[in-house]
Amino acid sequence: MRAFFTTNVSAVSLIAAAALMPANAYAQASSVLTDEIIVTATKKAGGENVQDTSVAITAFGEDQLDALQVRDISSLSFKMPNVALDDVATAKGTANFSIRGLGVNSSIPSIDPAVGVFVDGVYLGINAGVVLDTFDLQSIETLRGPQGVLFGRNVTGGAVLINTGDPTEEFSFKGKIAAESGLRGTGGNYFASGTMSGSVVEDLLSVKLGVYHNNDKGWFENSFNGENHGKSETTLIRTGAKFTPGNNFELLLKYEMGDTKGDGPSGQSHTNGSGIDGQVANFDRETFNFSIDEEGSNDAEWDQFSARADLDVGFGNGTITNIFGYRSYTQFGRSDIDASPGYFFHANFATDQEQFSNEIRYNGRFLDDRLDFTTGLFYFTQDLFYGEQRDLLGVATGGVRPALTQDGGGFQDSETIGVFAAGEYDVTDKLSLNAGIRYSDERKDVQIASLVANVNSPCIVVPGDTRSSRECGFDFNDTFETSNWSPKVGFGYEVNEDLRVYGHWSRSFRAGGYNFRNTAADTVNFGPGPFQDEQIDSFELGFKSEPILGARFNGAAFFNKAKDLQREINLSDPTTGVVQVIRNVADADIRGFELEATYPVTDSLVLTGSVGYTDGDYTSVIFDLNSDGVIDGADEDLDLARLAPWTANAGFIYSTTIPALGETTLNVNYAHRDGAAYTDSNLGILNPADRVDGSLTFGLGSENVSFTIYGKNLTNDVQHGNDTQLPAALGGVPLGGTFAPLSRGRQVGVELNFDY
Repeated sequence: MRAFFTTNVSAVSLIAAAALMPANAYAQASSVLTDEIIVTATKKAGGENVQDTSVAITAFGEDQLDALQVRDISSLSFKMPNVALDDVATAKGTANFSIRGLGVNSSIPSIDPAVGVFVDGVYLGINAGVVLDTFDLQSIETLRGPQGVLFGRNVTGGAVLINTGDPTEEFSFKGKIAAESGLRGTGGNYFASGTMSGSVVEDLLSVKLGVYHNNDKGWFENSFNGENHGKSETTLIRTGAKFTPGNNFELLLKYEMGDTKGDGPSGQSHTNGSGIDGQVANFDRETFNFSIDEEGSNDAEWDQFSARADLDVGFGNGTITNIFGYRSYTQFGRSDIDASPGYFFHANFATDQEQFSNEIRYNGRFLDDRLDFTTGLFYFTQDLFYGEQRDLLGVATGGVRPALTQDGGGFQDSETIGVFAAGEYDVTDKLSLNAGIRYSDERKDVQIASLVANVNSPCIVVPGDTRSSRECGFDFNDTFETSNWSPKVGFGYEVNEDLRVYGHWSRSFRAGGYNFRNTAADTVNFGPGPFQDEQIDSFELGFKSEPILGARFNGAAFFNKAKDLQREINLSDPTTGVVQVIRNVADADIRGFELEATYPVTDSLVLTGSVGYTDGDYTSVIFDLNSDGVIDGADEDLDLARLAPWTANAGFIYSTTIPALGETTLNVNYAHRDGAAYTDSNLGILNPADRVDGSLTFGLGSENVSFTIYGKNLTNDVQHGNDTQLPAALGGVPLGGTFAPLSRGRQVGVELNFDY
């Protein structure tokens, strides 16, 4: 079934084009950015206007996502305040999302996310396979701050809700063909997708079929051989069916399968935080230059299914909703970790995950329609395998084979049960009080094969891994059990019909667990765990305002108290290359604010912008973060990893009508994000970002066909997925430098859209 299945001047030119366009009495600009957006984040039946929610949330509807050429959720990284939706790039598609300074910086799948991702209401249990191509999107909602009551554990930073398109009653077809290039002599990138939907039995059954294919010839050039790098080919097939046998019942089924194959990470070696250059290759971190002798590979397949049933009941004029979810994800890959043309540190990895979940909830109104009440049960179970093989010091054999190998990984069986209830009571027509609580109980059974226990003794952990016929012996077995309560209390007050203020306190947890990548010889201090739950207490005050029709001004101030922060500490090691230790290392305070604005200057011109600020500091430290042998004030003075102090963006969308071309829309956006520490020692850093995106869309004289010229990252800004520090010498052979996988720079493309 699977087998079947330019420079910165470019931005200036786009802006100049807008000045030459005549004004128009009405255009699409207002409807794209100023229409009411209904969100699912509050889990109220039928959804809720984003401006009526008492939570900091940024939502993008279908038209906005199309206008922004969003093909994976990391495309929105620079469109929201205090949000970074980054791919760690060690293993393609692995999310290292951070919101308000809370996130992870690792590709180890046994580490639970700090920012939860939900697709059609189904929680994704691991970070792997999250930042992959997507299409046919109905909306994306990003909730900032802990969301423990309605969404459970592992949302201490926030939650990202991805809603794919539903089958439609009326026949519709949407198609897209696109091609883009980095304008730097490397390969092109080609996309094609189509989604067809319509009624099979009127008022009873609607179905949908969508197909997406991407052939990427590689944006980068590998200096080692002059060939394109970053190649990949991805195919997605998405089907859906909606049954409506009566006025009070609806069943929505969705299924997706996909696969992607391509190169490994484009790793750059540059001078590391200790001031040591890469001894074999060393490049300027502000360039896209790199040289690796192992192009690597990435091969992933996934299947996911969701079934949502909604039943309207007389009790409280409410709705019972049940969401069942299934997902399987398999990934095999190989990476050049030494990021050089020498055979020092290459690695294979494999991940195999299978999860089931079910949530049943009720939402209704009581007490003369003053109380909106939601309650439910949640169940989640997951089987997770991870395997890794490190091939070290191939230079000692002339590159024929590694002189030293390490193999290991782990298996984890986890189960989570949650019970939750939340209510919002209208005390008066203006004042409402809200409260909620969730109880979660979790168990993880784990078996780990330490890499240091399998030296020069190849073995496998993941079923289907063909690198060896011998299974690794597990030298660590344990069970972790935890339970916690996540409460929330708050208020909302409508100052007038155009201004709403809100405030709340909430508590959320990120589950403890184990480290599958156990490479440290000191298993007492740096062993596989367990590490304990991370707790976040959040205090937030915010406002939402609509001063004129179509305008939105939203803002929030927050203060988070973090207890038992979990950190994935990256340590360079002269024997094994890199050691990652996962521990509860400190308590911290994190504070900040954010503002967002959408303002229609005219019916044709809409301005958008946001600014966010986050500041954090450790209040107590219990781990030697800077590895100087003592725990003291020097550790407390370190910056929190992945916390970028300032984020901001500003843009506009302008529409008019040009004879023979029809409606024409110009969209330009500038974004900034401060640099941040990558490693807890602050030796590894992430570059600050300044980028310009833009697009110019022509209607081609038809409401159903449009043609777009677009540019992404027109400033050619250099970003890295991570900045892993390599040792000065590996096995006595000089190495130094970093493993810093590059993100793409400038991309310019054209796109043809059909919408019938």
